[in-house]
Amino acid sequence: MTTRFQAPRLLCALLFAGLAGAASANISKPVYNTAKDEVKAMFKAERDSCDTLSGNAKDVCVERAKGQEKVALAHLEYQYTGKEKDRNDYLEARFDAKYKVAKEACDDKSGNAKDVCVADAKAAHDKAKADWKAHKKIVEAQNDQMEAKLKADYKAANERCDVLSGDAKDSCQASAKARYFQ
Repeated sequence: MTTRFQAPRLLCALLFAGLAGAASANISKPVYNTAKDEVKAMFKAERDSCDTLSGNAKDVCVERAKGQEKVALAHLEYQYTGKEKDRNDYLEARFDAKYKVAKEACDDKSGNAKDVCVADAKAAHDKAKADWKAHKKIVEAQNDQMEAKLKADYKAANERCDVLSGDAKDSCQASAKARYFQ
């Protein structure tokens, strides 16, 4: 039986596994399936615990549990596949979940205060999304820059090999290819 106290421990274990497995970014299918079932069960229990609340507090509680479940499942999927698309889905799920909870919390307000609250939640969501997209572009530019540098360095190293002949030239060219990832 999953209790409210086990939820943080499971999330910490999932996050730790994600950090530890970030380099390999893969978990086995049985571990993935078991963890997926545990996450679903844990967050079902979280949603069920929201039934003790009423009104908008209940709605916020349910939205928070749904958001945390989506984030945990997206993170688990990324751990399983290691694909860039799944990593992006995980990151997007994080700021989408925050937005939905913040927007739901605005329902406690009325009139202009509610409009401002919703606008603030939307602005925070849009800023997070813009920061994420900008970061992706920066990383792509850095990768392109590194690739161009490696190609230029390889070309220069390969030119230095041209003064050699036979096995020495072959060895020099192989070394340059290995050194500059060509």
